[in-house]
Amino acid sequence: MLTKIYSASIQGIEAFPVTIETFGEKGAIFSIVGLPDTAVKESQQRIASAIVHSGVQFPHRRTIINLAPADVKKEGAGFDLPMALGVLSAHSIIKADNLGDYMIMGELSLDGSVLPVRGVLPMAIKARELGFKRLIVPDANVTEAAVVNRIEVFGVKSLAEAIELLQGESTLSPTVMDTRAIFASESAVYDMDFSEVKGQESVKRAFEVACAGGHNILMIGPPGAGKSMMAKRLPTILPPLSLGEALETTKIHSVAGKLQRGSMLMTRRPFRTPHHTVSPVAMVGGGSNPMPGEISLAHNGVLFLDEFPEFPRQVLEVLRQPIEDRTITVARAKYTVNYPASFMLVASMNPCPCGYYGHPKKKCTCLPGSVNKYMNKISGPLLDRIDLQIEIQPVEFDDIASNTPAESSGSIRARVIRARQIQQERFRGEKGVYSNAQMNTRLLRKYSWPDAEGLAKLKERMEKLNMSARAFDRILRVARTIADLESAQSLPDPNSADYASAMAIAVNTPVMSHHIAEAIGYRNLDRSDYGNAF
Repeated sequence: MLTKIYSASIQGIEAFPVTIETFGEKGAIFSIVGLPDTAVKESQQRIASAIVHSGVQFPHRRTIINLAPADVKKEGAGFDLPMALGVLSAHSIIKADNLGDYMIMGELSLDGSVLPVRGVLPMAIKARELGFKRLIVPDANVTEAAVVNRIEVFGVKSLAEAIELLQGESTLSPTVMDTRAIFASESAVYDMDFSEVKGQESVKRAFEVACAGGHNILMIGPPGAGKSMMAKRLPTILPPLSLGEALETTKIHSVAGKLQRGSMLMTRRPFRTPHHTVSPVAMVGGGSNPMPGEISLAHNGVLFLDEFPEFPRQVLEVLRQPIEDRTITVARAKYTVNYPASFMLVASMNPCPCGYYGHPKKKCTCLPGSVNKYMNKISGPLLDRIDLQIEIQPVEFDDIASNTPAESSGSIRARVIRARQIQQERFRGEKGVYSNAQMNTRLLRKYSWPDAEGLAKLKERMEKLNMSARAFDRILRVARTIADLESAQSLPDPNSADYASAMAIAVNTPVMSHHIAEAIGYRNLDRSDYGNAF
């Protein structure tokens, strides 16, 4: 007897359907075809043991399982459950007339329990796209899959439960999640706050500008100045994820197997902090079984690189193309996959190997020439792609000992959100552009071109500091964000009658000379004499 059961596999961060055809007849051979990897081939032993421990007689007859399409490699243990059900159905041990309504996935343990698999969310999305009515997944993945509406999602703990469900003997009901309510309640919950940061007001301002426009930022300063402390609090002032961004971000983490058991939708922007010993493949993704790298796991969030110059040169240089294109294409001999990589790069570094070059109170112990050598570990093209480059000085004792509370993350975040609302309105008709950092040359000339005084100031500073053409674009983007933050202060309540007219004015507010001046002030490392003048 021939039966067909439907499942799915992952390619990149998208799922594609897999039809599991099972044929049973007289004989004693069990074979799996359709380009299975080792994990799929080994499923025969797991299936046999799971069936026996589920109280069902294993059919010792000839069984052929084909995984279609046969020319695409099938990886992982997620086909265990549908293959086991296919074997039982092909040999008429179970009777299920509605197999075509289900997409099924899950790994089997030897005792028949169903173990979680990665990539359930994109599989659930694909199942809905293909018109399936129901989805059977491991119980540990059910909340992840239930994010997708208009499809019934059943979480099973064992093969026996799946058999009862297919035969109509189960009381198991589909899992329903109020996604929007849960998302709204958890999206602004953080354990840290900027109110805990004493002093460093100019750096906080730079962080506010960076978050308001989605710009990359580099901090340079001595040890203990608070670089890492402030970077870890940066997600608390970023605008909340939209539901679409949350779904896309969760898909990536689901494919990578990074979601915690029982988790639903990611409600906060990711914050990735790879160690400086990370390899290029771990950073960009790929491998024998392609997986998203750190830059994709930071999609819609923050990639924080502490001790920036300590990262291998090759690792840093692979960031150049994703920073510009906001996507990464991993091409290998056997596959080519595309991963999204729209992230904020936040980096921190010391000014020299000992960390105290330019310190107001401590003497640098580095050898002559070592400062320039240390700074040259960061290439010019990479520095060009970092919008804000700021120097940090140690916090004064009076600031540390002060009991005066600093401004909270909530207050800063409110200003950032208002500035982002202006940008969303401005780029409403532009596909793939949601913030000032994503503007191309055409949009820069349309929305960020400064007045005559600002252009003259920019020309003077660029010629004096020997800045590149890319630095010119970066300055205009940052200046546009500074202007938006200024305009956001006069925006009324969104429910007021004057909101639409005030928004129209804010969208078209010109970039002035003082906006340009502040943006230029955030380009400290562009000076050709930086190593000598710092």
